[in-house]
Amino acid sequence: MRLFELAKPTVGARHTLVLALIAASLPVGAKADETQQRIATVVDEAIKPLMSENDIPGMAVGITIDGRSFVWNYGLADREKAVPVNHSTLFEIGSVSKTFTATLGAYAHAKGKLSFSDKGSAHMSALSGSALDRVNLLDLGTYTAGGLPLQFPDDVADNSDITRFYRGWRPSYEPGTHRVYSNPSIGLFGYLAAESLGEPFPLLMEKNLLPALGLNKTYITVAALEIQDYAFGYNKAGKPVRVTPGALDAQAYGIKTTASDLLRFIEVNIDPSRLEPSLQRAIASTQIGYYRVGDMYQSLGWELYAWPTTLDTVLEGNSSDMALEPQPAVRLNPPQKPGDEILLNKTGSTDGFGAYAAFVPERRIGIVLLANRNFPIPARINAAFTILKAVETIQEH
Repeated sequence: MRLFELAKPTVGARHTLVLALIAASLPVGAKADETQQRIATVVDEAIKPLMSENDIPGMAVGITIDGRSFVWNYGLADREKAVPVNHSTLFEIGSVSKTFTATLGAYAHAKGKLSFSDKGSAHMSALSGSALDRVNLLDLGTYTAGGLPLQFPDDVADNSDITRFYRGWRPSYEPGTHRVYSNPSIGLFGYLAAESLGEPFPLLMEKNLLPALGLNKTYITVAALEIQDYAFGYNKAGKPVRVTPGALDAQAYGIKTTASDLLRFIEVNIDPSRLEPSLQRAIASTQIGYYRVGDMYQSLGWELYAWPTTLDTVLEGNSSDMALEPQPAVRLNPPQKPGDEILLNKTGSTDGFGAYAAFVPERRIGIVLLANRNFPIPARINAAFTILKAVETIQEH
């Protein structure tokens, strides 16, 4: 059963396509070469000190500007074997995966398979009679269900334990009153979206959504033929690591991808016009605020700010307090954007990897940072903000 129409034009062989897309997207001519060089200088000046200060083995940085894409690779994907980062290197992107999960849920909504106002029990009968029977799908997708924890408890080792966990959960707040950032919250949102579409979540992502978005080097499970491209992450002790399986991990933090593919995802979020209509509507649903939390507007997956904004505002919205502490949330009825121009962003981390993605659709600019070390979020945002503002200046000239 095909649930998605493929993006047009359709795509071919994986490795050759990735390199061809990068080459084809580069600007042509003297002015274009100058633009590329100016951006490269800005990226170098921001990324090289960042890697040194945080002992980051390898990074990939992608920039999109007016539909043109640029990717720069730095350092090593595998220190032990001295394998350099290249255009095929796969990085774990941690919670940036939530933006993909949000897109799948929004697609199910656009196709009429679910409503954001549905209670969870409408798609998972085991939730009937539990506290989650009072929580709707939008609450789950925006972390406003009432206090689901950041992580599953240790005794919830895999998906077989999730029913017991959810049935036993007791809320701390009324749904829709507080934002409590939570893997079990958006994880359940993704799980129920897949239930509404009638296929397992990983299958829907890898066989349907990702190809429909034009992503051909993005995975939940890295196949044996691609494992040589999968970077090692490095933990606090400097040991090589990769993410371990967990309950609803695919939905909350399971994506592995290249800088080129993640940049492609940003580009179709900036301009989804080549996607089929239901996917266009889905992307629109992930770029509007449903709750306001301080200066940040919480959408599905993405977090929104009025543009232009200050570095301090974005740092505050990505602070430890925002991630770890309950925050009063104001429901936006109707949903709305924080301004005529908006910045959308999302951080992501696993034990050995750190990622950041941000873009301004109205300005047609965006950035992705992928690293094989979980380095401090403020350092990521400082670097990305510096680069993005410089790109905007280059664009204006």
